[in-house]
Amino acid sequence: MEYKYIGRTGVKVSALCFGTMSFGGDADQATSKALFARCREAGINFFDCADMYQAGGAEEILGELVAGCRNELILTSKVYFPQGEDVNARGASRRHITAAVEASLRRLKTDRLDFYFIHRFDRHTPLEETLRALDDLVRRGKILYPAASNFAAWQVAKGLGISAREGWTRLECIQPMYNLVKRQAEVEILPMAESEQLGVITYSPLGGGILTGKYEKSQPPASGRLIQSERYRMRYAEKSAHDSARRFSEFAASHGYSPASLAVAWVGAHPAVTAPIIGARNLTQLEDSLKSLEIKMTPELRAEISTLSPEPPPATDRAEERMEDGR
Repeated sequence: MEYKYIGRTGVKVSALCFGTMSFGGDADQATSKALFARCREAGINFFDCADMYQAGGAEEILGELVAGCRNELILTSKVYFPQGEDVNARGASRRHITAAVEASLRRLKTDRLDFYFIHRFDRHTPLEETLRALDDLVRRGKILYPAASNFAAWQVAKGLGISAREGWTRLECIQPMYNLVKRQAEVEILPMAESEQLGVITYSPLGGGILTGKYEKSQPPASGRLIQSERYRMRYAEKSAHDSARRFSEFAASHGYSPASLAVAWVGAHPAVTAPIIGARNLTQLEDSLKSLEIKMTPELRAEISTLSPEPPPATDRAEERMEDGR
């Protein structure tokens, strides 16, 4: 296992992060235990969670599993989405963040979170309030590093400016969606992260399973996220996504790669990415993602794979900006 510094924190994490969204859901307690054990055997020291996963159930299972090795691990959780019927048990207000972090710590059976993510930008709460609440948690030792998931580049940049102005602990890690058929992060988010020395852990490297090729077969599976989840169907509804997935599956097969392994390796090879977040419902799926570490993703191979999906336009929409001198 390769280990990388996450941003400028001085903390080293495995080149793959395991996402525990399946714990207590698609993966029962016994399967979750087996997945965790295999990750540790492979050298993964980085585990991502959120309070909304199974309404806290994933945190509870992860808390049981990390009990004997907590100090060897880097743990994350997230706050934003509703936690019950109370109208204030949601969002990124100081009130909700303060209550939510205590609940996450109890479920995870730990005294601190290494990275604590705001799960999405809260347009109803001033960013100053959110960042000050996170800074207070750092000062109290409840969290070590603030982080942001699903933020636009301008939202992260605004947050960095506020923290610098006020002398607060800044965001040190971001978590955007990124895969071969969802490349918007290449336009501004990933370049910003490189410029500001932010850690980046990207989610959905398999595009909800579309990049495994299973949905492009003549007889697609009876179950899966793109079949069972309206959210995922909407996310990958474009014909171009399915066309790219089909080309990618054919490319992987012709070059002797597992599509899942190759998709994860492609994401992990982006210079701004610290670690792709891999997930699994069972050990077979996990093994495919772990095999990504065996693929030598050269710049040439990555560039060839990149041609299989549309490259997003530059932030200015000036195609000539891709030229070295912009002329």
